[in-house]
Amino acid sequence: MTNKDMQTPAAPVTSPEWIPLSRSTRFLVSNLRLLGLSLLLFFITLGITWVFYEISTHLVDRFAGSYFMKSPDAGTFWGWIKYQGWTLFKWIFMIISRIISFYIAFLVAYCLTTPGYCLLSTSVEKIHSGKEIADSFSLHGLALDLREGAKIGLFGIGVTCLALVVNFIPGIGQVLVFLLYSFYSCLMFIDYPASRRRWSLGKKIAWLRDNSLRAFRLGFLPALISMIPVLNVFLMALFFPLLTVHATLNFSSLDTPGSQVQRGSYGNGN
Repeated sequence: MTNKDMQTPAAPVTSPEWIPLSRSTRFLVSNLRLLGLSLLLFFITLGITWVFYEISTHLVDRFAGSYFMKSPDAGTFWGWIKYQGWTLFKWIFMIISRIISFYIAFLVAYCLTTPGYCLLSTSVEKIHSGKEIADSFSLHGLALDLREGAKIGLFGIGVTCLALVVNFIPGIGQVLVFLLYSFYSCLMFIDYPASRRRWSLGKKIAWLRDNSLRAFRLGFLPALISMIPVLNVFLMALFFPLLTVHATLNFSSLDTPGSQVQRGSYGNGN
């Protein structure tokens, strides 16, 4: 028998499991502890987001809204054209400014509530794996969670500024903006389980790149919710705990033995 014949066969590489939102919902509502923590986080997130959304929209309207106080004279043909352009630009400005204001407000709430959502994410992994997971809910861990939340928040401000510029690209601008917000939304949610593993921001972004389809699927719904006028604040706060559970379950499924990603560069979590 040759050495080649005596080699131990490699463990089969399986495709990582995708956990649908319906299953994540059942997982959440079937555990009273997770449900209670989610409700608490919902009210805290909603309150912080609403306060800062009101502040940011007031500031935007104060500095830029004066341009729309008086419409151009539409008495002539050229005036009518200017009026139509003014109306179109007004609506575009209103939609974009509200989306940006929402994201700024939500990023503040996101940073401040990061420790709570990290606790929720860790609890999800404990229950799902059935194993004890060492969490870092201490003063040191709290400081690290707040730091990571602030880093994601600052990164989000850069994404928002980029989206504002990209939006004016003819034809594909709005599609690119939606893609930007989808991947950034995914980054916000996978930040919780990734930060528990003490991943750097660069490694989290690399995860998005290497798992682009999964990242888009995780970020699609929150990006869509963020574009709903008025209701986006309430809906995002309402769904954020569920989306945290959903993202944590799908992130963790890539970290199971035998999965393609676990056998690659993400298995150690460093």
